[in-house]
Amino acid sequence: MNAIHRRHPLRSSSEVVLRNLVVCGLCCFFILFFLVPIVVAFLGSFHLWNPLKGQYRFNGLTNWKMVFESSLFWRSMGNTFIFAAVAVLARVILGLLLSCALHSKTVRFLSTLRTLYYLPTITPMVAVAFVWKFMYDPQFGLLNQLLGAHINWLFDARYAMTAIVLLTIWKDFGYAVVILLGGLYSLPTDLYEAAGIDGANAAQKFRYMTLPLLKPTILFIVITSLISYFQTYIPVMVLTQGGPGTQTYLASYIIYDQAFVKYNFGYASAISFVLFLIIALLTGLSFRLSGQTEKER
Repeated sequence: MNAIHRRHPLRSSSEVVLRNLVVCGLCCFFILFFLVPIVVAFLGSFHLWNPLKGQYRFNGLTNWKMVFESSLFWRSMGNTFIFAAVAVLARVILGLLLSCALHSKTVRFLSTLRTLYYLPTITPMVAVAFVWKFMYDPQFGLLNQLLGAHINWLFDARYAMTAIVLLTIWKDFGYAVVILLGGLYSLPTDLYEAAGIDGANAAQKFRYMTLPLLKPTILFIVITSLISYFQTYIPVMVLTQGGPGTQTYLASYIIYDQAFVKYNFGYASAISFVLFLIIALLTGLSFRLSGQTEKER
C-alpha cells in the first residue's frame, strides 16, 4: 500500500521544475516591469532628460533643487493634501452610513444595491470624468439645471477644486461601502445581543461597539485611499488641465505635465520620488496607528 501511495519520482521532479520556472518567470516580470523602470527613473532624476531631443545629460542635484524651490510644487502639494483629506473623510463617512443602512435586516434587494453602489468604482476614471465634464457645463449641464444655478464649475477658481472632489467622492464611496459592509457582517452578534439585554440603544451600540470594532477596517480604507488620492491626476487632466491658473494643480498632475506634455523627464522623475517619499511616510504612519489599534483590541 505504501508503494501505491508513494509519489512517482519523475512526477515530483517535474512539479519542482514547473514551480521553479513559475518563480523565475515572476521574478523576471517584477525585475523588467517594476524594478528596472524605478531604477531608470531614479537615475534620470539626476539628468537633463528629454527623449524627443535625444537629451540625457548629467546635471547632478539640479532637478531635486528645482523641486524644493518650486512654488508651484508646494502649492500643488497643499492642494493634494486638502483634496486627499476631504475625499478620504467623505469616503469613510458615506461608506459607514450607507453600510450601516444596508446592514439592516429590513433592507430589501441587498445584492442589487451593493452592485449599484460599487459600479462607479469599477468604471474607468476617464469615462466618468468625461461624463461629469458634460454635467458641469455652465450652459446645458445637468448639475446647474438641478440646482437652478449658473455656476461655471470648471473655470471659476472658487468651484474648480470642489468639482473635482465631488466627482472623486461619487466614484469612490462604493468601495468603502462594500469593505465596511463586509466588516459589519464579521462582527460578533452575541455581543450586540448582550448589549441589548443590558439596555443599550442603537446609538450606544454604534458608538461603543461598532466603531471600535471597525477601526482596523476604517484604517485600511484610509491607507489605501491616501495612496490612491496622492496619485490622482486623470480628473484634473480631463476637467481643468490644472486651471483656472494653477488652482487645481495636484502633485501627480505636475508629473504628467512635465513628463508627457513638456517632455522634461528628469524633473518629472525627481518630483515622482519626492511624492513617493511623502506617500511612504504617510503609509508608515497609518500602519503604526493600525498596529496600536490592534494592540488596544
